[in-house]
Amino acid sequence: MESILERYERYSYTERQLVAADAAPRSWTLEYNKLKSRAELLQRNHRHYMGEDIESLSLKEIQNLEQQLDTGLKNIRSRKNQLLHESISELQKKIKEKEKEKTITQNVPWEQHNYVDTDATFLMPPPPPALNIG
Repeated sequence: MESILERYERYSYTERQLVAADAAPRSWTLEYNKLKSRAELLQRNHRHYMGEDIESLSLKEIQNLEQQLDTGLKNIRSRKNQLLHESISELQKKIKEKEKEKTITQNVPWEQHNYVDTDATFLMPPPPPALNIG
């Protein structure tokens, strides 16, 4: 009985390997065909977006293409405006910071800002020692 079960397990294991090996090439072939058709579709759509090969399109397809292009342009313009506004606000912040720094430096008293020591006694040599005669 045990030998029958072992043969059955070997047979079923071998059969599962053969089925898996057969299924793998089919699935790869199927996947390849799907990807190939998807790539062709994308290439065709790209040509249509570029204004090429649109003679074969129906009126409805052309209207759909026009709508997609309009939507894309709106998104691009929106993003451009957003970036411009961000850039402008950043520049305004920098200008305000510079003005603030300028105001702070102008409020510092002149003597502290451009300090020059007018007492030049520290440059003179010390007086000679006094001689006490007598």
